[in-house]
Amino acid sequence: MYHTIHFSLSEATNLLPDLKIKLAKILELKKALDKKGYDIYRHQYFGGIGPNGTGKYPSELEELIININKITEKGILIKGIDNGLIDFPHIRENGEEVYLCFLLGEESIEYWHYIEDGFGGRRSIDNL
Repeated sequence: MYHTIHFSLSEATNLLPDLKIKLAKILELKKALDKKGYDIYRHQYFGGIGPNGTGKYPSELEELIININKITEKGILIKGIDNGLIDFPHIRENGEEVYLCFLLGEESIEYWHYIEDGFGGRRSIDNL
């Protein structure tokens, strides 16, 4: 197993209303930072080395990191900051670890995929 925390479909679904708000905020903050020409990946959170030569991180970046942490500390994986893509580790009935996949803009969790397949391998939740 890659993950110690796993979600049932109903657990993940119940978290969606709050997650949609947080993901929308992350996208808004990322767009604001992009407009300023700020590379968020230079932040130490992402393994970067510093604040783009300005000596401090913009408040939008600190808020973005706080929102990311609120999601990831639950065991949810953020796969796309620019599009609001997240995965919930899940154990199928056969014991196989997979991801329940959600993209901001979708109404509900409609897809899942094998860990190694990623977004391109999304399958209907009906075939979970």
